[in-house]
Amino acid sequence: MQYRGKLYRALNPVYAREPLSGRGAELYGGRFNPKGVAALYLSLSVVTALREANQVGNLQPTTLVSYDAEIDGIFDCRDDRALDAESIDAAELGASIWRDQMKASGETKTQAFARRLIAAGNNGLLVRSFAPGATSENLNIVLWRWGNRLLSRIVLIDDEHRLSK
Repeated sequence: MQYRGKLYRALNPVYAREPLSGRGAELYGGRFNPKGVAALYLSLSVVTALREANQVGNLQPTTLVSYDAEIDGIFDCRDDRALDAESIDAAELGASIWRDQMKASGETKTQAFARRLIAAGNNGLLVRSFAPGATSENLNIVLWRWGNRLLSRIVLIDDEHRLSK
């Protein structure tokens, strides 16, 4: 599938000057990227981005950014048949034990799934948010390939250059 429109990200202020880096996900791993694989975790709404960034405890300092995106090659995790073809299901995508799996074996089922999608040429995936309070309407896009090139273009909206000051 393809996605055209706005995307949002609530960043830890440590990474605010590098809103296109994917470095934090690369260093620590995430639900849909193993350690060593850079990823941008983005949301289709501001509310979802804030939920994603502050899943545990109290609201922490956050830098909210937005992007214009034109991305092809997005795997749609809402498609049960496509998931079945990848030998994974919606319950496994949302399993809360992914961090424990990563500690125990080094790679989770969802990270292995992401590796297969990357190898197949996908630029990212569309998936519901699993943050507390999220519903099936709260959607995220996780990107493994992005930049200012055709088919995976993502451009930070910062007309006033606030992040470069």
